[in-house]
Amino acid sequence: MILEDNAKVPIGVLFLKKLCPSVKVNRDVAYRVFILGITFVSYTAYHLSRRPLSVVKNVLSQNCSTLKPPPDVHITSQNKDTWCSWAPFDGKDANELLGYLDSAFLFMYAFFMFVSGFVAERVDLRYFLAIGMLMSGVFTYLFGLAYSQGIHSFTYLIIVQLFCGAFQSTGWPSLVTCLGNWFGKARRGLLFGLWNSHLYLGNILGAYVAGVYVEENWGYSFIIPAGIVGVSGFLIFLFLVPAPEDVGCKTPVYHHGSFGESTETAPLIDEKINPNLEFPNSNKAITFWGALKIPGVIDFSLCLFFAKLVSYTFLFWLPKYIASSTPLSSEQSAYLSVPFDIGGIIGGVLAGYIADHTGASAVTCASLLGIAVPTLFLYDAFGQTDMISNIVLQVIGGAAVNGPYALITTAVSAELGTHKSLMGNSKALATVTAIIDGTGSVGAAIGPLLAGFVSETSWNNVFYMVMVSDFLAVLALLRVVWHEARRLRRKGSWCCVICACCSKIWV
Repeated sequence: MILEDNAKVPIGVLFLKKLCPSVKVNRDVAYRVFILGITFVSYTAYHLSRRPLSVVKNVLSQNCSTLKPPPDVHITSQNKDTWCSWAPFDGKDANELLGYLDSAFLFMYAFFMFVSGFVAERVDLRYFLAIGMLMSGVFTYLFGLAYSQGIHSFTYLIIVQLFCGAFQSTGWPSLVTCLGNWFGKARRGLLFGLWNSHLYLGNILGAYVAGVYVEENWGYSFIIPAGIVGVSGFLIFLFLVPAPEDVGCKTPVYHHGSFGESTETAPLIDEKINPNLEFPNSNKAITFWGALKIPGVIDFSLCLFFAKLVSYTFLFWLPKYIASSTPLSSEQSAYLSVPFDIGGIIGGVLAGYIADHTGASAVTCASLLGIAVPTLFLYDAFGQTDMISNIVLQVIGGAAVNGPYALITTAVSAELGTHKSLMGNSKALATVTAIIDGTGSVGAAIGPLLAGFVSETSWNNVFYMVMVSDFLAVLALLRVVWHEARRLRRKGSWCCVICACCSKIWV
């Protein structure tokens, strides 16, 4: 029997135990359900606070000639096209400046993602997450404060974005590590696919909150999400239990079934155990270079670079594109961008379910990314013809683009972080997760920045950019797809033979 370490039990959990001492529940199940819930809420809040800028862009820079000025605004020949915009986004370079804001956040997020993965393996995840969320709330609030205080300094906004990106990076490696500590391999793809819907739920809620206030007082579009992420950080401090041994629960088995189940382990790449990996059978954290040697880490990192470039281009620019290509208002454009995130939820669950049943994460990702290319082409060509086409193509595109993104950043990262070549070393999850998502975040930073420049020429060119990126994401996985297809063909099903034949054609 594993004894509970009272020194590591959060104060909120101790309080709940004293409040309900007679409640009889299965400890392992209760804690796992609770961890799923609190980590889900946590990252929903992270993404909710990340969404407002994409909505507020429409009022920071807009076509004033179509709007009626209020009585207190004097229109002249100099300001007739810019009176409704927010300086310094009232010039011809507005989209470029907005792109710089996106990239300031995302490049800092990508850089500190690698740092956060290194730190998360060596500190208490509860404190690390709580501080990161509270500070994310502070800097999101400071961005919204620019409205009420009349701050037009681009330098101020860039600095706020830099700090916000740094503190937001604490979330992903910490939460995936926490979930990986609590859950084994069985049905991990479906479980993580469902759990990963917090990204898109956060985007949807963020778009809704920002949309409510965007035209009257865009400062509240940031201030309210800032309060939500701050409160969520306080709840993490009170209740998060990073590892099962902290509360006397069983540690899951990663490669021989989970919770009494017997499952066949299907490694991502059928390669021999790497004898050069560091710290086998120890709790010493793996190094950055040691994590890179794990088979599949580099392949999936490169794939995520291009996949996340596409996902974040839509995250930060889709409302602006809709407002530019339709007669809809800023608020309506925010709401119409929601189907893309609904598609992301569907795609994440679908990708996880398929990966669980085939053991072929790379084939699953490559197939969905292949579907994304023609879907994005159709959305660019016909998506704005009517509302139904717009919504349907957004849902399909969101599923095809974000399904692989969701699978790689959760189930695949957890799988590689507990790879058999580590020989039992449990201190690699955060580092592997940080490498994969950090590389993806570099792509996420480049995408919106390029979109800001490219959109000045034509929105069609933005779509060509993301279609090429999706194709490159497929190419990055070809080696892993080939290994998986060979293994699937050995199983003998018709589906597996088709996958193997397709992979031969691709290679």
